[in-house]
Amino acid sequence: MNDFKLWYSEPAVSWAQGLPLGNGRLGAVVMAAPHREVWSMSEVTYWSGQSDPVPSSGGGKAALEEMRQHFFSGDYEGGDRLAKRHLQPKKQNFGTNLGLCEVVIDFAEQMQNREQESGDGGQFRRELDLTNAVAGAVHQGKSSTLHREVFASHAGDLVASRIWGGLPGTVSFSLSLVNGTGQFRATAVEGDMLEFKSQATENIHSNGTCGVYAKGWVKVVISGGSIHSGDGLLTVSGADEAWIYFAVSTNYRRTDADWESESRSTIDQAAGKGYELLREEHIADYRSQYDKVNIHLGRSDKADLPTGQRIQSLARGGGDDPQLFALFLQYGRYLTIAGSRADSPLPMHLQGIWNDGEACRMGWSCDYHLDVNTQMNYYPTEITNLGDSHLPLMRYVEELAQAGKSTAGHLYGSKGWVAHVFSNIWGFTLPGWETSWGLNVTGGLWLATHLIQHYEYSLDREFLARQAYPVLKEAAVFFLDYMCIHPKHGWLVTGPANSPENSFYPGHAGEGAQQLSMGPAMDQILVRELFEFCLMAAALLDRDEAFRQTLQAAAAKLPPLQIGRKGQLQEWLEDYEEAQPEHRHLSHLFALYPGNQITPGRTPELSRAARVTLENRMQQNELEDVEFTAALFGLGFARLHDGENAYKHISHLIGGLCFDNLFTYSKSGIAGAESNIFVIDGNFGGTALIAEMLLQSHAGEIHLLPALPAAWSTGAVSGLRAKGNAEVDVAWDNGQLTAAEVRTFSPGTVTVRWGDVRTDFQAEAGGSYKLGSRLELLA
Repeated sequence: MNDFKLWYSEPAVSWAQGLPLGNGRLGAVVMAAPHREVWSMSEVTYWSGQSDPVPSSGGGKAALEEMRQHFFSGDYEGGDRLAKRHLQPKKQNFGTNLGLCEVVIDFAEQMQNREQESGDGGQFRRELDLTNAVAGAVHQGKSSTLHREVFASHAGDLVASRIWGGLPGTVSFSLSLVNGTGQFRATAVEGDMLEFKSQATENIHSNGTCGVYAKGWVKVVISGGSIHSGDGLLTVSGADEAWIYFAVSTNYRRTDADWESESRSTIDQAAGKGYELLREEHIADYRSQYDKVNIHLGRSDKADLPTGQRIQSLARGGGDDPQLFALFLQYGRYLTIAGSRADSPLPMHLQGIWNDGEACRMGWSCDYHLDVNTQMNYYPTEITNLGDSHLPLMRYVEELAQAGKSTAGHLYGSKGWVAHVFSNIWGFTLPGWETSWGLNVTGGLWLATHLIQHYEYSLDREFLARQAYPVLKEAAVFFLDYMCIHPKHGWLVTGPANSPENSFYPGHAGEGAQQLSMGPAMDQILVRELFEFCLMAAALLDRDEAFRQTLQAAAAKLPPLQIGRKGQLQEWLEDYEEAQPEHRHLSHLFALYPGNQITPGRTPELSRAARVTLENRMQQNELEDVEFTAALFGLGFARLHDGENAYKHISHLIGGLCFDNLFTYSKSGIAGAESNIFVIDGNFGGTALIAEMLLQSHAGEIHLLPALPAAWSTGAVSGLRAKGNAEVDVAWDNGQLTAAEVRTFSPGTVTVRWGDVRTDFQAEAGGSYKLGSRLELLA
């Protein structure tokens, strides 16, 4: 039995039940039913909006100094008024990623009529095979059987499908394209093709006239039977078999006209190559990434149930399904490969590369949120051995750093670069258009810490010298120029800034909740990580001696992490009372995960404070229960080596915050969501959580099974990555380690830990080290 399939015996009646495909640029959500199949198509560069000018001045250092004096003196409302005047831009043509169109395949009416007359609705099954990244459906009636499969090929840069019957001449259907958001038109050409052209326009996040242009083609090839075109339809009658090819290109960052013919060329090459070869190349390309990790978490009594029923059973507290968690991890890896490849033009946004249209029609925008969402999209990438999928984010951060120089200069009068709470494909780096949530001055830096993660896992010296250090050095230049000394504490602090997206009571009589302050903990955690990395990198690369000395002196003045009067890890510089103790964000716990400034071994007091923060938030009756918060709870407990609490939260994420297709969602009513709305970060946060329960390497050692719950008492995982450029396999039985292997790709001292047992050895590049149940090295 294939443990890594999503499958269903019921048709997909909505987008949230459809099955996602992707090639790193093109996305498709396949909604299969017995007599109809709809592909909801998306493309990652298909954005509305445009690049708007940065305001000429935000007042610079003089305005900063004035508003800071208000905050330092306790006049939060006065400081906030000045911040709104100088640091709150007007919303212009920010834009959003839009869905492209729907491919609608309606199967022959006579088949439906025969089944209705015989009273036989037939048997139906649809599935997504994660092992090969192929979606399929089969409908078996009394008189006929119809098979379909579809995949999104990175190797071929298109979506391809095959339809075949159990008997010759039984494949009949019509194919049409339904208008997506924006300007769209489709035309039948050459008898077997539909050509479409569109522009990504909308009126909520831009002015309705600006956006990326797209041009694409759909071609149908048949064996036997006939094909006709007319009225925007392609109609196939009596074929033995049919193949469908879909390709699209956009003019994003294109100044020539070649983009208009690219998708036609892709279609012609595909048709010439043939479906079977395309399929073989797709699977080989996909499995070169997917096969790096294998996982089994024990026998599942419910493994033979449809996926939706397994989710429902978990939600009801039904146990005995450990492989559902293994499936969820491999699904997250699948979505990473489908959504982000080494050559993807952009990283994954709020919905990955897919788009149900919901975020586009709200105030959210389907964009790059920089206060946890985009970051969480890439939390599992390195540990689950998909480092190449991280590269589009690296390039995006490089471009953000270039765009952020003008914002740093115009808004703050500072050198270097800065970006705030969100961004788009047009280089937006300004604060959001409401300071309460938009003045997150370390949003860009948070995203840039992924360059640190990529280096720490890969130890790629060229990447460090060419990308990571130059980008992060310029971020450090900004904060050195922008930060100021707190007159009361003598600490070097940021501000005014918010702690995403939370609020507090300053403690002054009659004063309401505030969002802005000086030196929120999240800022200081990120700036410390930045300074320490730049110091390490500059020393390793043997450059910038004077800059190192400046950084060293500045790092010594950063505020320490503090414990508040309730025993919690403080979220702000002062021990403010939370105005929203039920809030969904847990930004300051970055120090615990994904950072390493808090670890149980090195900082036990701060670890206890982090636990208090987690527990205080969990106990709120009106907790904002959303997908990324569930993942953050679990990740925090995993880093505290609390497997049972980590398991509780990954169970809630899968059982309580997933649609039938295992896409995670944010609950209706929270943060303005008008319905349960798909947000993909929970998929990736949950994937990272499962991996962190089995392997951690952030504390200078490879820690095996650091948060193993009783529910996964027996299992094995292979191919997880550890910092220091190593790969790890682990097997265990009845909660006890049985064997491990560490493969090292860089030389150095390796420390491996399981429970209280540790072993050290000198590793060679290309070495393989097998360990026994007590971590003894085996010959």
